[in-house]
Order: sequence, then C-alpha cells, then structure tokens
Amino acid sequence: MSETCNHDCSSCSSNCDERDPKSFLEKPHPNSKIGKVIGVVSGKGGVGKSMVTQLLATAFSRRGYHCGILDADITGPSIPKAFGLTEKAMGNETTIFPVKTKKLGIDVMSINLLLPNDTDPVVWRGPVIGGTVKQFWTDVLWDNVDYLFVDMPPGTGDVALTVFQSIPVDGIVVVTSPQDLVSMIVGKAMKMAQLMNIPVLGLVENMSYVECPDCGKRLSVFGESHIEEIAKSYDVPVLAQMPINPALAKACDEGNIEDFENDYLLEAINVIE
Repeated sequence: MSETCNHDCSSCSSNCDERDPKSFLEKPHPNSKIGKVIGVVSGKGGVGKSMVTQLLATAFSRRGYHCGILDADITGPSIPKAFGLTEKAMGNETTIFPVKTKKLGIDVMSINLLLPNDTDPVVWRGPVIGGTVKQFWTDVLWDNVDYLFVDMPPGTGDVALTVFQSIPVDGIVVVTSPQDLVSMIVGKAMKMAQLMNIPVLGLVENMSYVECPDCGKRLSVFGESHIEEIAKSYDVPVLAQMPINPALAKACDEGNIEDFENDYLLEAINVIE
C-alpha cells in the first residue's frame, strides 16, 4: 500500500495487497430487486454457453421462479433469437425495460433488443462494450427477479473483467466441450474466476456425445471426455454432460427454446438452487 493511499480504490491504478476487487461494484437500478446472480462462462466460443444460459433460465422458470437473462455477449448476442423475441426494448430518461419472453415471462436484456436490425454488427472498442454491460445492470429495471443469469462473452478479456468487478456474481457455471484444446482454455476461465474470488459452481460439458436413434448407443463424436479429470483438478463438480441433440438446435433456431423439455441440467439446478 502506498504511503499516500487515500483508500479510494476507484481512483487508484496501484495493484497493492489492500486492493479489493469488489470496490468496483456498481449499484443496480434503484427499483431493481434481484436474488442470485449466476454467470455462465466459457474459455472460448462455440461450446454452447448461451444455450446453457437459456436452458437454466427456462428450467428455473418452470419451477416457479422469476428469471432474467443479462446478455453480456455484446458482439455475439444470440439470446433474443432463441426465445423468438422481435420487439425492441423500451425505456425513458432513467430506465430501460427488459423484454419478456412469450411463454415463461423471462426478462431479457440484449444489445439486439436495442439495434435497428438483428444483423447490425457491434463495431465498438472494449471500453464502450464494457460500459454497455454496466448499463444493462445499472439502468435496466430487473423487477423481482429471483435468478439473473449473465450470458458472458467467451474468453477472459475486458467484458469478463467488467462483469466480475462491477456485478455481484454469486457464482459461475463453466461450459466446455470434450476436445482437449477447449478443456485447456477452460482452465484459463477457471483460474480467472479464482483470481477474482468468484465461486465456480461446477462444469457443464456440452456436445459430450450423440445417441444413435436406432440402437441408443452413445457415440463420442469429439473424442473421449476428460471432464471428470478437469473437475477433480479444480475441485469442482460436474453438473451435466449434454448430448448433441438436433431437436434442441432446431428449437433455438426457430425461437422455441421455451418449448424444449429436458432434464439435462437437473444437477446444475440443484446446486444453484
């Protein structure tokens, strides 16, 4: 700690032992009421992180909880598409109102709910993207949300750091797939969470296998899983091993994720709940 320290970490660039990462926490909208905040994280893209976010929110909603999804993947938003959301988010001078899903009433806030066209690219630099994620926390009215799921962008860059420092995340679920390369990169996400003192609730392996429609045999399309070894090395549980399921992909593509019945994430739900 510097001799001239005034104990105001927000205006200090020093990296001392007294520095508390939580000193950067932002206050939510004054009228928001939020229970648990759960981040869904992956070390790289394309492993099904957003899909896991959607399935968690729908599963908790079916249990009678009011859920919200904060889509922090600003440059690759996919949440509105999976829920079939086409209307735009509305707001006033002080408040942005999330859009509710059609069937389960999940509150969703995503950059695609603000852009004129879904295919408009977000060509912004890191600080602007980070500021947008903060606004999704500070300016959006999350009204009586029991569980707010944060769909994080892949990797350990600016936005992940912004979320971990600005939002009081109660824990994260890390999504991976069977390939050795992905597993190695997931380790980076795990270590980042540990550095930020964010609890890792467990691992979800997506695309673990495909089930033969004729004989029911499970085929490891992407090679044998190493998820148990990874979980053991970081002392966290395996929450699920999800199959490749064309019906699930179709439900997401058609905006009908709320209609997809499954029990893939039952263990994850029990841990989070």
